[in-house]
Amino acid sequence: MEALFQVLGLEWLDLKSILVFLFILALFALFADFVKYWRPGDYPPGPWPAPFFGDVFRINPSTIHLDFAQFAKKYGNIFSLRLFGGQMVVINGYRLVREALAVRGEDYVDRPTLPIFEDLIGNSGLVASNGYLWKQQRRFALHTLRNFGLGKKSLEPAIQQECQYLIQVLAQQKGEVINPHTSLNKAVSNIICCLVFGERMEYNNKQHQKILLNFKDLIKEEGSIWFQIYNVAPWLMKRLPGPHQKIFILTQNIIDYVHVKIDEHKESHDPSNPRDYIDCFLSVISEKEDKEAGFDLKNLCLSAMDLFVAGTETTTTTLNWALLYMIHFPHIQEKVQTEIDAVVGSSRLPSMQDRDHLHYTNAVIHEVQRMGNIIPLNVVHMTTKETTLENYTIPKGVMVVGNLDSVLHDTSMWESPHTFNPGHFLDENGKFRKRDGFLPFSIGKRVCLGEQLARMELFLFFSGLLQQFTFFAPEGEQPTLDADMGIVRTPKPYNLCVKLR
Repeated sequence: MEALFQVLGLEWLDLKSILVFLFILALFALFADFVKYWRPGDYPPGPWPAPFFGDVFRINPSTIHLDFAQFAKKYGNIFSLRLFGGQMVVINGYRLVREALAVRGEDYVDRPTLPIFEDLIGNSGLVASNGYLWKQQRRFALHTLRNFGLGKKSLEPAIQQECQYLIQVLAQQKGEVINPHTSLNKAVSNIICCLVFGERMEYNNKQHQKILLNFKDLIKEEGSIWFQIYNVAPWLMKRLPGPHQKIFILTQNIIDYVHVKIDEHKESHDPSNPRDYIDCFLSVISEKEDKEAGFDLKNLCLSAMDLFVAGTETTTTTLNWALLYMIHFPHIQEKVQTEIDAVVGSSRLPSMQDRDHLHYTNAVIHEVQRMGNIIPLNVVHMTTKETTLENYTIPKGVMVVGNLDSVLHDTSMWESPHTFNPGHFLDENGKFRKRDGFLPFSIGKRVCLGEQLARMELFLFFSGLLQQFTFFAPEGEQPTLDADMGIVRTPKPYNLCVKLR
């Protein structure tokens, strides 16, 4: 061996010095890793993490919610992991999730500053921002969107009109085999487009179609293993090529699209006659630019993007699950149609006023949301200070997952938690009933900003489609109820046939 080093022009002593140095460096790195992620004795239990990488390789991104369920069986309903480059505590079950996010909401109100989001957007927008900026932006968004009809009857005609457009598109299929996602996506996106951009997009608008595909791809990429690895070693990954770079490209495509809409608004902006969210935001900027509160053009772009993406993908995905469950359970579809025929008839589309009389239909929609389980891990929170839950101490700055999958399938809250059963939302008289464990929109101070809009869209689109059509699987096919897992849990691509009633 020594002769080999001499041939290579290396001194044996020099090599030993290098090896000793590398060994000491590795020990120091391990010690630093241990100190950084040291956990107090009353910290929630969990598997022993690997140095540097933590528990990244213990998790399969496509089944992460199922992996968490297995950890809960082993370590209890409050357990810890090291993921996304930091410490994480996962809270399971309705009682504990409510205790953390609602009762002690201020302790968990922040979002974690993940390296990839820091590099993408920083402390901006509505979803990932924190502190004073987040409070001001959320308050402004709620106030503005309510003025344009969010949660009010005044928005109903726009949704009904869009439902009519969707019905016309589906009616043209005449029994052909189709993938429903594209048509549903275009229709749903038009509702948030009206609120944010002041206009709906024609279904043949190529640019809009491309952006909707970017949404879908971005959500898929953010659920990949590359997303997690980036957060473990951002200093390295940002300089390396690979699939993770697609996240930056897709995000920039959406930002550029929103920028164009903002520029169009700036040319025709009339402060005395605001048309939408962007107009109202521009008026605040012109009065007084307040960067601490996020009232600047950069944050307008990122907040509009958040509304656009969130207001499109979640409702589209839920409606996708709804049609998939209807072709799996045709007897439930038939019962929904019978109720709509009896209450509404066929001369007009269902309205929000009908919801109080369409008990079974409303129950089916809620059960679709429960079983569809589209955001199973919730959006991650972060502790704002050291806090306690049960007998455990959670330090400040720790990521916290209020596991919605565990709530929507909590055996103490649901009679048949793993079965599609609209009866979960019906009382003994067949009347619709609310359930405490129904938290698809999360709970607490970070509850989904668009919950009221989503509820209205789901009811009007679903009841309108079932009034007009019967949906069934193509001959010889039976689409799976298995899902693809990203940030959003979506049905695997499937086909169906549409028959006009």
